[in-house]
Amino acid sequence: MTELAALLVSVVFISFTGVMMPGPMFAVTLAKSYKTPFAGAWISLGHAVVEVPVILLIYFGFARFFENATVQVILSLAGGVMIIFMAVGMFRARHEVVTRGRDVPYNAFVAGMVMSAMNPFFLLWWATVGSMLIMKIAPFGAPALVLFIFVHWLCDLVWLSLVSCLVYKTHSWWGGRLQLWVFILNSLFLAGFGAWFIVSGFRSIF
Repeated sequence: MTELAALLVSVVFISFTGVMMPGPMFAVTLAKSYKTPFAGAWISLGHAVVEVPVILLIYFGFARFFENATVQVILSLAGGVMIIFMAVGMFRARHEVVTRGRDVPYNAFVAGMVMSAMNPFFLLWWATVGSMLIMKIAPFGAPALVLFIFVHWLCDLVWLSLVSCLVYKTHSWWGGRLQLWVFILNSLFLAGFGAWFIVSGFRSIF
């Protein structure tokens, strides 16, 4: 039991290093948090809808599927296009959100799913670092796997909820010009990730 507890503590530290790294999901969380402090929670739920099946597939021996070059190319190209599309939607909505209190044109739950399912580096993380953690958990049986999933998801929930609450509580203090620039930079950040995914996909082909 002590060994399992120590392993779960390591899961917490490793999970936080992943979830706290700036990326597409972080950018979307910032944008969605203008309307509600619960945006981070909804995004983490959408993320879990994709993540839990991936964990189960790896647990049952399908880690190599996520390392497959063809799978990664398809996800890189499709994911890049989808993320750029969402970046354009965010950019177009910037004035409506800042000046009229409206929202970006997609909900937080869907954003959490898209930013996970269409991110090839998310799957690569699970095929490498995540697989290592699952292999260490596996000898403790199915109950330990359930606990592992919950602990890992809780890290996502805590961090994204913290970001969401901070943005929601403080964004009105930033001033209109700064808020607009936050949306512009977030849009560029997302578009940059989308372009990076597409370029990495083409590099894998040629």
